[in-house]
Amino acid sequence: MNIAQLLEKMIDFSDGNIHDIEHFMKVWAYARTIGELENLDRDTQYILEVAAITHDIACPLCREKYGNTNGKYQEEEGGPLVTEFLADTGMTKNQIDRVAYLVSHHHTLQNIEGLDYQILIEADYLVNAAESGYSRENIENFIKKTMRTESGRRIAKSVFGIA
Repeated sequence: MNIAQLLEKMIDFSDGNIHDIEHFMKVWAYARTIGELENLDRDTQYILEVAAITHDIACPLCREKYGNTNGKYQEEEGGPLVTEFLADTGMTKNQIDRVAYLVSHHHTLQNIEGLDYQILIEADYLVNAAESGYSRENIENFIKKTMRTESGRRIAKSVFGIA
């Protein structure tokens, strides 16, 4: 299944929740951009984009089950959901397993292994910071301590007007 088809499938899965749809579309756009600027290989880029599209797949369930979308709940619930969601897409088991791993860790900022994981963290942060109005100090701290890609740093500084 190509990226456009996965986007359509995730839009349908989101059942008209505009916030959720716009959020994953923005995360996907940043992830795609950073991944391409960082020259990811084709398979890693594909996995990154699929993970960006599906990273918050557990949010509807978390709202219903827990009354909120706490990141730890998303990580706990997201892996099995995304594995089922991707089962009929033609992706390999290894690809689905990697996406499930990324979805299950997208709020974990320690022990980040792989450029796909790093870029997903950066892209999701960029969108969350804008949507939630994070302070300049928080953003500068994240850029300095957590961002590892040069492209992500440049984009973050440009988006948030940081010299």
